[in-house]
Amino acid sequence: MSLLSARPFAIDIDPARTALIVIDMQRDFVEPGGFGASLGNDVTLLQAIIPTVGRLIAGFRAAGVTVIHTRECHAPDLSDCPPAKRNRGNPALRIGDAGPMGRILVAGEPGADIVPELAPIAGEIVIDKPGKGAFYATELGTILADRDIRQLVFAGVTTEVCVQTSMREANDRGFECVLATDATESYFPAFKRATLEMIAAQGGIVGWLATTDEIVSALHGA
Repeated sequence: MSLLSARPFAIDIDPARTALIVIDMQRDFVEPGGFGASLGNDVTLLQAIIPTVGRLIAGFRAAGVTVIHTRECHAPDLSDCPPAKRNRGNPALRIGDAGPMGRILVAGEPGADIVPELAPIAGEIVIDKPGKGAFYATELGTILADRDIRQLVFAGVTTEVCVQTSMREANDRGFECVLATDATESYFPAFKRATLEMIAAQGGIVGWLATTDEIVSALHGA
């Protein structure tokens, strides 16, 4: 066990029962011409955290701790994408439509890939999820149970949507959750700030907040 300096208070971290979950660091969300940009968002805000997310991943790999990546994407026939989801956003470029990086948010298309700088290595788990949360309609719960993991560190995008949804799902399932504050981002800075406040409010109602340096130091017993 190692003590992690976090908000709203310090927490003991057990690397043997911990996993990093990197949420949706995909080309469609992060790169120009992808789904995120098609909605009018400034993707440079998300691109800026790539080096920090990379440093966080490297810290977990060096400590021999489980790393899990998620991708939000759908089957080619869109059978797992309800109309209520597909019909939102930019009418000119929906999920499944052809975009600059292939069909938008469709599994196997270039845009659904994780950005090259953060590409998974051999042995790391990659979960394709059809919803915002990492647990919905995926095998994540089973994977974590099989590895006896009880603590989760989250990073990725966007803070207020897929990251927060996944943290809340995990919190409801009894996991202790930490959000790496400098390894997550939103297209809307105010939304990120509000999400961080919500997570740590009322004694950590959803989880804890810590920086990448604090998390990596705790993993390595520093």
